[in-house]
Amino acid sequence: MRLNKFLQAAGVASRRKADQLIHAGRVQVNGRPVTEPWHQVDPAGDRVELDGEVLRLPGRHHYLKLYKPRGVTSTLADPHAARTLAEFVPPGKRLFPVGRLDRDSEGLVILTDDGELAYFLTHPRFGVEKRYLVELDRPLARRDLARLRRGLPLEDGPFRPEGLRVSGTHVQLSLREGRKREIRRGFSALGYRVVRLVRQAIGPVQLGGLRPGEAKPLSPRERERLLGLVRKLKGDWVKLHFS
Repeated sequence: MRLNKFLQAAGVASRRKADQLIHAGRVQVNGRPVTEPWHQVDPAGDRVELDGEVLRLPGRHHYLKLYKPRGVTSTLADPHAARTLAEFVPPGKRLFPVGRLDRDSEGLVILTDDGELAYFLTHPRFGVEKRYLVELDRPLARRDLARLRRGLPLEDGPFRPEGLRVSGTHVQLSLREGRKREIRRGFSALGYRVVRLVRQAIGPVQLGGLRPGEAKPLSPRERERLLGLVRKLKGDWVKLHFS
């Protein structure tokens, strides 16, 4: 197994973050630093460590959904943040977030130790739908709704939300990429201020009746639908690249 995939499967981080950890020299295999993400390891026989801590593949993955409150930074460790997601991770579990939200936004975050799932849900190439509720400082004008449907140019690409539904100052929309503060920047370009931003769903998993700060395991139905989506995305990717 490639070293970066081992770190991902061990629940350390996404594949991209695992590459960064390896390149930084923080990973050792059998007592020796390894800086090549493609280095092959034997999960049954090799000793893999991150910053001196032995990593093991989980026997069974864990999946939780969390309502991230406003004011919480979407990371597990940040010396400059007043609050992080670490306070919501159950003791003794090594879980990491799937789907970042900026500090002033709220809503659904999935916590898991399944690195492969995190990769397929968050990489832009797979286009997994994320649904949001946006509250603006004033009602969205019809002409601006038309501009959103056509696509609004931003410095890093067009802002083109899907599934737009408007009720006064409230707008429901979906994104399949999700660049940094994209929703806030998009509405700002139209002259609106986002008063509140709530992520309601990631793929088939919905926020449901969770309250801010509440976390609970995915139900068997939610878990199966989410893993089914990942299996489909993985199968489509394999067919595209190897058929």
